[in-house]
Amino acid sequence: MPEKSKQHIKAKRPDANACVELLVTLVRTPSLSGQEAPVAHLLVQWAQTHGFERSYIDDVGNAVAEKGAPTAPYTLVLLGHMDTVPGHIPVRVEQGILYGRGSVDAKGPLAAFFCAVSRFTPPPHVRVVVVGAVEEESATSRGARHIRDRFLAEGIPAACIIGEPSAWDRVTLGYKGRLLAEFRAEEFTTHTAHPGALGVGDKACQWWQSIKTLANTLNAAKPRAFDQMFPSLREIHTDNDGLRSRVRARVGLRLPPGLNREWLEGQLSASAIEIGGTVTFFGYEPAYQADKHNALVRSFTRAIRTLGGKPGFKLKTGTSDMNVVGPAWQCPIVAYGPGNSALDHTPNEHLHLEEFLASIEVLHHVLTTWSQQVGRGDIKHPPEHPKPNV
Repeated sequence: MPEKSKQHIKAKRPDANACVELLVTLVRTPSLSGQEAPVAHLLVQWAQTHGFERSYIDDVGNAVAEKGAPTAPYTLVLLGHMDTVPGHIPVRVEQGILYGRGSVDAKGPLAAFFCAVSRFTPPPHVRVVVVGAVEEESATSRGARHIRDRFLAEGIPAACIIGEPSAWDRVTLGYKGRLLAEFRAEEFTTHTAHPGALGVGDKACQWWQSIKTLANTLNAAKPRAFDQMFPSLREIHTDNDGLRSRVRARVGLRLPPGLNREWLEGQLSASAIEIGGTVTFFGYEPAYQADKHNALVRSFTRAIRTLGGKPGFKLKTGTSDMNVVGPAWQCPIVAYGPGNSALDHTPNEHLHLEEFLASIEVLHHVLTTWSQQVGRGDIKHPPEHPKPNV
């Protein structure tokens, strides 16, 4: 981080200790997918004592905190998530670095949201809604779907920020899609010494190889990773009761924009049937790439430059709750938060606290600048976009 921005941040941040304390407390509080309640209560209580006008846990367990009049014509939603993947990492702070599960993905971004909004006073025409969603790390995305549907009924937000690590001076504009597929096969048991025997495990491997071949064909003329299909073999299990042999294999597919889901499922089903198996599909999310020519993105680039940084943009090969709400709302949307996303889900997950504090400063600038722009009428509301695709 540039020395100029370090000095600027420190001079502006009387609440830095409280923000770091919130983050460390969140990371110390376990919150696997489906077990987020302790963190939700913690966030609601914190919001109640740090200037939020309304804070509550909604019907699916999301922690929600709001500032500004409910009837304000412009709503900005900051959507983070509370849950983490499994894997205990001893929580500690060493030389300004916080180690612990969720420090990067994504309690750092979520804590930055709460801290930035706590010090922001919305003008009369703006409402800010911060959400700590449940089950983002599972295929359900239950929390984001509930928020998506709430605002489809209540009124589409004027803009949205997704809480995911991008680095303090980078903004994420898109995520690849996802499809999960499970292959199953079953047959009468035969002796492995039988000539030409093709066991159920072999069938699963043959199906997986067909997927890799398909991916290589699709990716051949596409040098950019965001435009390629990435398959991963996540699980394979065989069992035998002495009479019948069974196999179950699960594959994850990271999907680029424009790849037809029905066509892809047809290809995977046909290859399974050909070798005597069946396949089921679940966990689908479409790829989504946002436009960068809008007031929200301009607010981020201005804020990063103000802190001495050089703003840049990312397209990620994973998925996030942007995939859930983006296609439905079609409003200006980005993902932002402190941290190196290469550390997501790893045993070495950690976050530099100086970067965390810098991201709060960036977000506060964004809130201020974006609110000024909508106040001048720079943004039309409701946003002009095609019919939501849910």
